[in-house]
Amino acid sequence: MLNFTASDMSRFAPRSDVRRGVEPRLLSIINLQLPRDYNSPLNHTVKTPRTPKMTASYPRPDFQRTSLNWNTLDGPWTFTFDDKDEGLSSQWHKTSLEGKPSHQIIVPYAFQTPASGVNLIEAHEVMWYERHITDIRTPDEKQKGNRLLLRFGAVDYECSVWVNGVLVGGHRGGHVPFDIDVSDALADGATEARLTLRVRDSPYDMTQPRGKQFWGPVPESIFYTPSGGIWLSVWLESVPAMRLLCGSGGTVLRSDDIEGGQLHAKVHVAGRQVGNTAKAEVEVSLGGMSVAKADGELLRDKTFVALDLGIKVTDAAVTDLKAKNQELFGVDGVWSRGVALWAPEHPTLYDITLRLFDAAGRLVDEVQTTTGMRSLSWQNGDGTFRLNGKPYFQMLFLDQGYWPGTGMTPPSSEALKTDIELAQKLGFNGCRKHQKVEDPRFYYWADRMGFLVWGEMANAYEFGTEYIERFTSEWTEAVKRDINHPSLITWTPLNESWGVSALKDNIEQRNHVRTLYYLTKTLDPSRPINDNCGWEHVKTDLTTFHDYSDSAELGAACTGMPAILEPKGGHEIFTKPIYSGYSGSSIVDKGARHTPGAPVICSEFGGVNIAPPKNSAAAGERDWGYTTASDPADFLVRFEKLVMAVVKPGHICGLVWTQLCDIEQEVNGLYTYDRQEKVPTEKVKAIMDAARDHYYHHVASHHSKGFRKLLDQYKHVVQR
Repeated sequence: MLNFTASDMSRFAPRSDVRRGVEPRLLSIINLQLPRDYNSPLNHTVKTPRTPKMTASYPRPDFQRTSLNWNTLDGPWTFTFDDKDEGLSSQWHKTSLEGKPSHQIIVPYAFQTPASGVNLIEAHEVMWYERHITDIRTPDEKQKGNRLLLRFGAVDYECSVWVNGVLVGGHRGGHVPFDIDVSDALADGATEARLTLRVRDSPYDMTQPRGKQFWGPVPESIFYTPSGGIWLSVWLESVPAMRLLCGSGGTVLRSDDIEGGQLHAKVHVAGRQVGNTAKAEVEVSLGGMSVAKADGELLRDKTFVALDLGIKVTDAAVTDLKAKNQELFGVDGVWSRGVALWAPEHPTLYDITLRLFDAAGRLVDEVQTTTGMRSLSWQNGDGTFRLNGKPYFQMLFLDQGYWPGTGMTPPSSEALKTDIELAQKLGFNGCRKHQKVEDPRFYYWADRMGFLVWGEMANAYEFGTEYIERFTSEWTEAVKRDINHPSLITWTPLNESWGVSALKDNIEQRNHVRTLYYLTKTLDPSRPINDNCGWEHVKTDLTTFHDYSDSAELGAACTGMPAILEPKGGHEIFTKPIYSGYSGSSIVDKGARHTPGAPVICSEFGGVNIAPPKNSAAAGERDWGYTTASDPADFLVRFEKLVMAVVKPGHICGLVWTQLCDIEQEVNGLYTYDRQEKVPTEKVKAIMDAARDHYYHHVASHHSKGFRKLLDQYKHVVQR
């Protein structure tokens, strides 16, 4: 068992370098005039192209049936702790929870949150949930043989499910979805049933992927209140017996072939009876105009159909689309040889309709989804990360996805949209989702609002066989769930060697990292992989590093590749060879090294908090940041120096600022925990715009004329 002590946490301790005065300003854009109340609420909107057939209220808005019939199970449930772990032996699932000491809990909020109605920050490993459900299938759907699915967004960590005392299924993995077919438990004309869940979520098992959920009684440093049990939506859904499957079931819409103008679809199907034939169809439309349609039969030994669709449109069609929607289709850079491209500046989405036909040609299932045509390139050899063939500067922030009152559970779909709006108002074009597999509705909004996302898994903290099995399984499910979102541009399975703390000299742990890299690359060859964000890279497409130094030290660390590759946080950036043998000269593991010309990204820096006024009610005993500014004016000076320290030397093509919002005791956000403004957003945006402009001008001045011509296509970005 891995135990973290106060000394172990020393590297997370706040720096004691609060400056007494405000340093000289670097640029006139920090000529700060604070409003009387810099915590005033924001009022900011972003124009968002929406797909009218799809709704963000549904928990999986990226994959919706046209005949959608679903019913939420969010709301009051009976809930009880089972600290003696006697529920199974006493058969609570058969006798119900009536008469047991219980609470009413509001699902989907974890019992540790105020929104749950329980609000107990205590250690409880086993818990039970119960409520009654009603069969939502219509008589016509029952006649057709529709199945009733019980669907969970996420339950942390191990879950067993009974209907009327009969075990119907279960799942392990606290951050990914799962479905259970409960149709047969409602047989013989029954329309109602008792639904019972037993959940085990160990507060102490460090081989269990938990991310930032703390294992002690009181959250501290960079770790937060845990979220035990159900923490994303639960719902019932009526689905055809033979049906189309989403990404979790294997369906992939690969949309990176912008040169060939091809959408490569692999559509998976469930429920086909042995010997029966079936046909899947994919139709692609843009702005209401059908641009491609293809179909294919399922082979006898396959559960999927692979289809390639040419989605280029004619010049006349482009002109027509521009006339219909100049704001969406007339933006500079949106068109490339008849293909409408997705990018933060023009998040154009193609509408996709998936259809499934039975042997008689009858339509049995139809699903609406979207995709964005965009390519990613990180193997150019010139240090650039390219979006749609052009160098693109990533200005990201660390997004850990916590909210006051609801913890890891978003309070609403609009709350997810608001976080993106707040980030864009500051000048950021994306985020690195940190130690969390976010609610699918976040990606729904990111796709539509042009917001770049790095997908990341919640890590564990102790290595071993059980950890490997748990982590590998859950990471696979996470990748498959989100693989079809154009906004997602990088995969990050591990952070700072969490769970693999012996990479310096442990070959088994290194092989685990390599396994995660090649597994992810096999599932998705279209995106780069950031194997172990921050340091001790084993097999990676990107060179990422974390550095929370002040601007002078950070600037020195970014002056060139030798400095960038120096150890950070007491760790090597790349693992070194491991030697063995009698003389210690035999290499048993080659380690890794930076690939010349690979993209270099400072994937964590900043973390500056603002000291509250003395004797202020806003001050907390546990509040901290990596460094502390004396007031908002001092913060902006530090912010600009830190950002420019990363960008100005010209070796780095992206950055990740820590962080968007305060979270509990970690008060180093650009907004407060309840998303109130801490510093004038226009000042932050001006700094980010200047950093972006510096990057593009630097790249243009240090490359060939042909390369500069390529960058000229970004004038609309730099000058907007």
